[in-house]
Amino acid sequence: RAPKIYTKTGDAGFSSTFTGERRPKDDRIFAALGATDELSSAIGLAGEFSSEKGHTFVEQLHKVQCMLQDVGSNLATPLSSAREAHLKRTSFSEKPVLELEQWIDSYSEQLPPLRTFILPVGGRSSAALHFSRAVCRRAERCVVPLVQAGEADPNVAKYLNRLSDYLFVLARYAAMKEGKEEKIYIKPEP
Repeated sequence: RAPKIYTKTGDAGFSSTFTGERRPKDDRIFAALGATDELSSAIGLAGEFSSEKGHTFVEQLHKVQCMLQDVGSNLATPLSSAREAHLKRTSFSEKPVLELEQWIDSYSEQLPPLRTFILPVGGRSSAALHFSRAVCRRAERCVVPLVQAGEADPNVAKYLNRLSDYLFVLARYAAMKEGKEEKIYIKPEP
C-alpha cells in the first residue's frame, strides 16, 4: 500500500530538516527551500513552452531542475546540525557552476551584443525564461543569508547566481530562435 501524501506532522507550523531538526515553517531554511521549489516549477513551465517550439535546450532545463533538487538537499541539511553522513549525501560541488558558465558562453556567442536594457518579453518561451530568472534571483536572495551564516554550501549560492545569468541569456536566445523582437526599455517622457 502506498503511503499517504499527508503526514499531519506540520500542522502545528513546524517542519523537519534532513538532519531531523524541527524548525518553524517560516525559518529561513524553509523560505529558501520554497523559493527553490518555485524556481524549479517556473523552469518546468518554461521548458514546456520551449519544448512546444522545438528548442534543443529543453534537456538542459531538465538537468537544471535535477540540480535544483540537489540544491534543496543541501539547503535542507543545515551545516550546524549535520553529521558527516548527511554532508556526504548532500554536498554540492562547483562542477555544475562551471557547466552553467559553459552554456552561457555558448549561447552568448550566438547573440547580438546587448546595448540597452531589454524588457522580459520575446514570446512565451522567452517570457517564461525571464520569469524563471526573476524567481531565481529571489531564491538566491533567500540562500545568501544561509551561506553567510555557515548553514549552506557557498557553491549553492554561486549556482543560483550563475543560473539567473543562464536563464537571461537563454531567454534572449529563445526569442532570437523564434524570430521574436526584443523590446528595449524606453524612458518615458516627463
